[in-house]
Amino acid sequence: MKIALVTGSAGLIGSESVEFLSSRFDKIIGIDNNLRQYFFGKEASTEWNEKRLENTFGNYIHYNADIRDTAALEKIFKEYGTDISLIIHTAAQPSHDWAAKEPFTDFTVNANGTLNMLEMTRLHCPKAVFIFTSTNKVYGDNPNFLPLIETETRWEIDKSHPYFKEGIDEQMSIDHTKHSLFGASKVAADILVQEYGRYFEMNTGVFRGGCLTGPNHSGTQLHGFLAYLMKCAITGSHYTIFGYKGKQVRDNIHSFDLVNMFWHYYQNPKQGEAYNAGGGRFANCSMMEAIKICEEISGKKINITYSDTNRIGDHIWYISDVSKFKKHYPGWNWKYNLQDTLVQIHYSLAKREVVV
Repeated sequence: MKIALVTGSAGLIGSESVEFLSSRFDKIIGIDNNLRQYFFGKEASTEWNEKRLENTFGNYIHYNADIRDTAALEKIFKEYGTDISLIIHTAAQPSHDWAAKEPFTDFTVNANGTLNMLEMTRLHCPKAVFIFTSTNKVYGDNPNFLPLIETETRWEIDKSHPYFKEGIDEQMSIDHTKHSLFGASKVAADILVQEYGRYFEMNTGVFRGGCLTGPNHSGTQLHGFLAYLMKCAITGSHYTIFGYKGKQVRDNIHSFDLVNMFWHYYQNPKQGEAYNAGGGRFANCSMMEAIKICEEISGKKINITYSDTNRIGDHIWYISDVSKFKKHYPGWNWKYNLQDTLVQIHYSLAKREVVV
């Protein structure tokens, strides 16, 4: 029996993992208690996605468990034991704005929850591959001190800088900078996952995501940039741009492409490695550029206001350099560009008749 276990299984990356792995494993165990609704309100509920997974994939088994509850986790891990060969840990509190409202909740979900998952893996299936979805926020504000130049539609890094060609690599410091409380809790989890790989010689891998996106995202104002922007385009709801003249740049990776990175890593894990994972120079946009594309796809004008106050911990320019991962796993490459992804998001939201 070959089993994959996915936390946050009804979320964007978790559900993509279930779909991707369903034909490759005998069973897929999902852990998700819809905390996203608690974080961001009813509009962010992942219940629809949980039902979709259960109705679509016969080998999917769902557990409504909290990763902070070690007793509940232990019961699941004891039941399946060493049959678990892959763990994809995506469950998290994902917003730096929200983290400041409830620091204890943020830290116990992101840091303690990750520690719980690592310990359950070490005790019950130590040979399993453990994949953690980290974030580019582990670098804190350090990207904002790069030599940036303002253009008509975006901020861009100076062409003479080494990061211009491919983006920011894993050697950027995660120290001596402001992260937001969310960034700090993810740093703790990120380092824990690396340490379990190096100290206990477990097959743990860290993926520091840029903007993770795709058609199954339950986007809200505080998390899910492209999905929420398209939702506003479809419904006519109000959208606020926070700071940096709307020229802040993000690279965007489709959930399928990220999970495909996980799959390549699973087949040849490198213990304790950390990889930047994003759209790189292949798929990136500024806020202004994304608005234009969403308006073109939806055929509607987005109701926008601008606030000079940027979000704490927000990056002005961030593009992921994924060349380290490509060097380790040359068989991987992106499948979906930005236009493809936004068309899929529009179709999915329209099909669900999403209301904000």
